Amino acid sequence: MSSKEHKKHGLKKLNLGVLSVSSTRRLAEDKSGHWICKRAKREGHTVVCHQVIPDDRDIIVKTVTDKLSDPSPHVIILTGGTGLSKKDVTIEAVRPLFEKELTAFGPIFSQLSFEEIDSSAIMSRATAGIIGETVLFCIPGSIKACKLACKALIFPELSHIIKHIQEG
Repeated sequence: MSSKEHKKHGLKKLNLGVLSVSSTRRLAEDKSGHWICKRAKREGHTVVCHQVIPDDRDIIVKTVTDKLSDPSPHVIILTGGTGLSKKDVTIEAVRPLFEKELTAFGPIFSQLSFEEIDSSAIMSRATAGIIGETVLFCIPGSIKACKLACKALIFPELSHIIKHIQEG
């Protein structure tokens, strides 16, 4: 079956969680998280959670694992904590949870970023993977990066990815 066929037959309404990783922002100031939620709803998806959590490996792992079981989202998007500083631990926290990694996501996102921000794109550590029947994306926290990742990669492929995951 072609990718167009998979997209056509995939779920159109998905449950999506948004976790913004930041030790400085609160939910009210979470521009990127609010934008992702708004875009998800516009795409016809249901936002099952949206919260801001600190840059702490244990808290990130606990929050992700808690969200995986209740309310069982098809997708979790983590925004923030993907940089190079010592406090940026999102990738280190979630990568060990992946059963499969979507290894093309990071390089394609970096290429798209390069087209917009030039050589600074080498600092991107965006990644994605599958945990059970949930796909998890880790993207930078800037609003520009969130829009790029969601518009160009994440939302166009969600139903296709979920169709493959659910095929068992």
